Amino acid sequence: MTEKELPSYLDQAPEVKDRFDRLKQRPVTMEVKGLNKQFGEVIALKDINLKIHKREFVCVIGPSGCGKSTLIRILAGLEQASSGQVLLNGEAVTEPGPERGMVFQGYTLFPWLTVKKNIMFGLIESGYDKGTAESEAREWINLIGLTKFENSYPHQLSGGMKQRVAIARALANRPKVLLMDEPFGALDAQTRAKMQAYLLEIWKNIDITVFFITHDLDEAVYLADRILVLKANPGEVQEIVEVPVPQPRSPDQFMNPEFLATKQHIEELIHPPSEQEEDDDHLNLVRMVHVNDDVGSVF
Repeated sequence: MTEKELPSYLDQAPEVKDRFDRLKQRPVTMEVKGLNKQFGEVIALKDINLKIHKREFVCVIGPSGCGKSTLIRILAGLEQASSGQVLLNGEAVTEPGPERGMVFQGYTLFPWLTVKKNIMFGLIESGYDKGTAESEAREWINLIGLTKFENSYPHQLSGGMKQRVAIARALANRPKVLLMDEPFGALDAQTRAKMQAYLLEIWKNIDITVFFITHDLDEAVYLADRILVLKANPGEVQEIVEVPVPQPRSPDQFMNPEFLATKQHIEELIHPPSEQEEDDDHLNLVRMVHVNDDVGSVF
């Protein structure tokens, strides 16, 4: 299908429109109001406003330097905003808390603890007795399909397995919001696709709201209800895109007209044609061989 034949990303099938109408009627779980973040003279985030509804899946995407990771760290309570507010169920977020689970790109499991004990760790810290924590951990291990590996250590697991454990550990305390900072960025393509499917399956089966940072356009369109598109220098909201691809999602939809139209629009927001023409980041290469050299002759 050519670009001219693609529908508008704004076009929504009746069932998609109905889903968004129902989603907007849900309570607001997390709200960002007039958020600004400055590092010295550098404005990292400027006037960010966003409402995230209960059980919504929101992805954030944008060019390098747009403040994606800074934003999610503020939502997690790991950074303080220079001004503005982050509210969780109407209460101000000022520090980390069990109502927000966090999954990072790097593998953050404790290497000296087994899969089961990694998941138990947060539960015990939250006041669960050992028996209850172990029972809860086993439920999560079963959910992520790693029952045979509950007594394995992180170094004995693949990258995808480690991230499944990290997700289970983050969810074990039953947070209201799962914050994910490019959690699949270090995985190979095949494992990444499997992890996306795992995450969607988990999201469909438990009461969780997801805020997911990514740099991958396909991943954003595939996973999200809505996509927050940021621009850089300073990091500002460029657009909040409602993804018109019907739920439930599957890899078969990657070539659907709605998927392609949404992906193309976001690509144009992040890398507008005029910007690509004026890009100053090109390499200034000097030919390293004589023009009549056998190697040079192929150019």
